[in-house]
Amino acid sequence: MSDRAALLVIDVQRGLVDGFEDDWADVLPVIAEQIAQAREAGAPIVFVQHCGATEDHPLHVDAPGFPLHPAMRADPDDLRVRKTWSDAFAETDLYEKLRRSGARRVVVTGGQTEFCVDATVRRAASLGFDVDLVADGHTTSDNDVLSRAAIINHHTQTLAALACPGATIRVLPGHGLDWSQTAP
Repeated sequence: MSDRAALLVIDVQRGLVDGFEDDWADVLPVIAEQIAQAREAGAPIVFVQHCGATEDHPLHVDAPGFPLHPAMRADPDDLRVRKTWSDAFAETDLYEKLRRSGARRVVVTGGQTEFCVDATVRRAASLGFDVDLVADGHTTSDNDVLSRAAIINHHTQTLAALACPGATIRVLPGHGLDWSQTAP
């Protein structure tokens, strides 16, 4: 199907969720529901995990913070991508995995909004993928300048308004996605 979608779950790892439960409390159930719906529809699910470059990094592959958060309930058949950049396509095989899966659209969830979610959405559109950003399915934390809500709202609005010749970016609530239309 030309509208075949893949679900990208970005950086929902123990080291980014544990200790920041308040920032993830409303988002984890939305992401879990997207995973369940994508799985039921037979859509590919790609878990993207950030890899710290040094052994003392909290997201190093051998660190306790690297594994996916248990709420993700990943299956062995789910696709995995390890990244070192905010952009999940940079120096990874994500593009090839999506193309092999037949995906022409990516549904994006995860964290952090202003870093990995933003960079990956922009790159996906630049590569010609249509993008659905799950408005209630991405998160971040307050910083010294902006609140969590302000960061999320700003990036959600900005990404929805990007000029993307040859691709579209839609922002939809988790309950607004129709995974039944994504099956092969």
